[in-house]
Amino acid sequence: MVSLKFISLLLALNDNIEVTLQERLAHLQQQSDGIVCIVYDSIMYKVAEVANNLKIPSVILDTSSASLSWTYAAFTRLEAKGYFPLKDSIAEDLVPGLDPLRFKDLPIFKFPHVDDLINLIKTTTDVRTSSAIIWNTTECLEQPILEKIKEHYQIPCFPIGPMHKFVKNINTSCNLLTEDRNCIKWLDNQAANSVLYVSIGSVASISEREVMEIAWGLVNSKLHFLWVIRPDSITGSDWKLVFAENLKRGIDKRGYIVEWAPQKEVLAHSAIGGFWSHCGWNSTLESICEGVPLICRPCFGDQNVNSRYVSHVWRVGIMLENELERDEIERAVRKLMVSEQGEEMRQKAMDFKLKIENSLTENGSSYQCLDDLVKFLLSL
Repeated sequence: MVSLKFISLLLALNDNIEVTLQERLAHLQQQSDGIVCIVYDSIMYKVAEVANNLKIPSVILDTSSASLSWTYAAFTRLEAKGYFPLKDSIAEDLVPGLDPLRFKDLPIFKFPHVDDLINLIKTTTDVRTSSAIIWNTTECLEQPILEKIKEHYQIPCFPIGPMHKFVKNINTSCNLLTEDRNCIKWLDNQAANSVLYVSIGSVASISEREVMEIAWGLVNSKLHFLWVIRPDSITGSDWKLVFAENLKRGIDKRGYIVEWAPQKEVLAHSAIGGFWSHCGWNSTLESICEGVPLICRPCFGDQNVNSRYVSHVWRVGIMLENELERDEIERAVRKLMVSEQGEEMRQKAMDFKLKIENSLTENGSSYQCLDDLVKFLLSL
């Protein structure tokens, strides 16, 4: 869960960058013909103030889903109606105006310092004097939400995603962990759609009890799995010391464990039939882009919102919400991988894959939005 320490760090980062950034940009303006535009991540909100002070146009780059931003935009309205602080008694209720989200799906639910987080969200989602917003999303996934956002903010919006599909041969040397490419060789020996890929991303962690339940659930499903376990992803433990010998034998029979994997290449592999994910936006997009359905196990932040859309809007996955138990995990894995319902999700995911690929072609929506963005920036 996002901590108060993280909020303090983000606030301090913005405060400390303001003067230095303004001095540096002013110097660049003097040394050149001028700066046409500044594109900035929405969490670095002080950049917009600097740009305005220097009379430089600014454009927001939002790397989360449009659905999350629309959720944030509703916070002022929800606060005015007295919903905050959120109460456990309304956890399962649908949020007015944010269907299909429940109150428990909001990023601030059960947050220990909710006022601080709400204030931060209000600050980072204020478009201020920015001229436009760039989105890492695509119309075929979020067109209804994008239309609402355009009407709400009254500035041009450019959904040019998925961005990772535009840029080829990205240098992976900036990865926090070294990718274990031996897993690709292992996947080459597996049947099509037979392997569940399991990864909770680069930040989240789970307890020793949870990792044991996941391990037994995967082994008991009698299906093959590729499991990413980061060295720091199990709270206070080393996974190599957690598993008993009989569990290790079960894992060795059908599973393959790595500390980090080339995720986009893994998801594109023909052997992958499903993805157990924390459902950060990048992972969610990467999975849908390859036609891979998901088991959603959100941890914090935007992940509950993304998971709810995966399971209840796009219907390309199922959501694990209860305390992790091996029997429930086994049922979820088999449901996604070998049931008729799972096959329907896989087909819907494949349909989205084709739509996304079409959006990137010359006449597609994302291609056209990128072209419009270039023209817009040149017009500044």
